Amino acid sequence: MNAEILAIGSEILLGDIVNTNGAFLAQELAALGIDIYHQSVVGDNAQRLRESLELSLSRADIVITTGGLGPTYDDLTKKTVADYFGLSLELHAPSVEKIEALFASLNREMTPNNLLQAEVPLGAVVFFNDTGFAPGIAVEQGGKTVIMLPGPPGEMKPMFRNKVVPFLQKDQTSTLRSQKVNIFGLGESLVEEKLRDIMTTYTNPTIAPYAKQVGLEVRVSAKAKDAEAADALIDPVVEQIKQRLGSAVYGVDVGSLQNAVVTALRAKGLTLATAESCTGGALSQAITSIAGASEVFHCGLVTYSNDMKIKLLGVDSQTLLVHGAVSEQTAQQMASGVRALSGADIGIGITGIAGPGGGTDEKPVGLVYISVNSDALTTTKKLNLYRGHISERAFIQRYATLHALSLILTATGS
Repeated sequence: MNAEILAIGSEILLGDIVNTNGAFLAQELAALGIDIYHQSVVGDNAQRLRESLELSLSRADIVITTGGLGPTYDDLTKKTVADYFGLSLELHAPSVEKIEALFASLNREMTPNNLLQAEVPLGAVVFFNDTGFAPGIAVEQGGKTVIMLPGPPGEMKPMFRNKVVPFLQKDQTSTLRSQKVNIFGLGESLVEEKLRDIMTTYTNPTIAPYAKQVGLEVRVSAKAKDAEAADALIDPVVEQIKQRLGSAVYGVDVGSLQNAVVTALRAKGLTLATAESCTGGALSQAITSIAGASEVFHCGLVTYSNDMKIKLLGVDSQTLLVHGAVSEQTAQQMASGVRALSGADIGIGITGIAGPGGGTDEKPVGLVYISVNSDALTTTKKLNLYRGHISERAFIQRYATLHALSLILTATGS
């Protein structure tokens, strides 16, 4: 089977609301082994909605709509679908009772248009809305299925997972599984070059790289009769990718670098402390954004001035005088100093020039030193992160943070 997602609402079409429903449904359908070839957005216009519905049904077995099930004049989804299939609308009694009970509890008069939410096409499968009022609806006719879901994600997501998934699984003969290989430090073109032969040769599983907001992800997907059989196809390919990409792979299905770091620290029973200058606390913020960070994170110091580097971290004044605040030596002493101060297993120091001013020929904007100090690894990484971006300062701070996270992960032995 293949499906198409049709988001309905002028507010989505005009960009006032981001269509997160589309991404959610695409992922959920893929997990069910249902192929997605198209997604569309259409505004609250009866003619254009009908045209979009006809086009979607011409090329998909299943069309899933979101939105347009409310009580106002521009909520057109149910009527459009019912007209397409030649069905009349009737009231769904349990939904009527829920709406009437709400108004009674509020001691407010209910206007008749509220009951429009409870209308469903005659003979349709109805999914009661546990978190809202408009029920979900499935209409099956002539080998085609249209599933209408409410637009608010808080209503749509639980309805899909709890009620639509079992409805769809009754006809399923296969499942689609994926694993995501998480990568940092290699560009998309280089990853493709290293994996091109298996990407173009393998058909099940398939291999596809995706550029993320940070780093890359190589998704390995396989279709099989069940999850166990699909994983058996995926696992050896994931291992092959890890061998080819080496240390650039920081995990499989671990999500962000900071999540990988916190997970690794907890697994190894290690603790961390950070000393930051040019990143201004961004590394500490990234780590503490992960639940469970309190188990592994001792402290984070932002020592922006030389005076604080000396007083709090024990950086030698002669080091600063001879080598400067932005130097390998200073980064090393920041890392060792915060480790000694906190008693953490791993200390990390970051110093650099985030710009846009402050750079010299010898030490240009974008020069960053990151040092890690631990029993397993003591090393310093020199970076030049200048890329000519308009938001250069934010870019340098962000990527210095990411490289620091990667270095911490290496220090954990992961």
